[in-house]
Amino acid sequence: MSGGSFNYLCHTWDLDDLVGKQGDLEGMAQALAGLGYAKDAARETEELLVILRQWEVQASVRVERLREVWKAMEWWRSCDYSEDAFKEALAEYRGEAKKEDPDA
Repeated sequence: MSGGSFNYLCHTWDLDDLVGKQGDLEGMAQALAGLGYAKDAARETEELLVILRQWEVQASVRVERLREVWKAMEWWRSCDYSEDAFKEALAEYRGEAKKEDPDA
């Protein structure tokens, strides 16, 4: 059988698939560098890996911040939450403190 030493990295077109092949990218960068191609192809492969890792961290942080807003919107659209419940989630996301009733 020919090919496949890096799990057919060359046929990876989708970003989701590429994120899942970080080990293969590392191996490819090492193989390229080991054969003397460190100045161009290996370096660009390593840079791509760094970009993917940075993106993963940044995306994870944003997903965590947005998770409750997304849930509230989804549940509101499904008639499981009220608009007020959505607005509460949005206010929390925005860091808006609930205004307490001074007469309470």
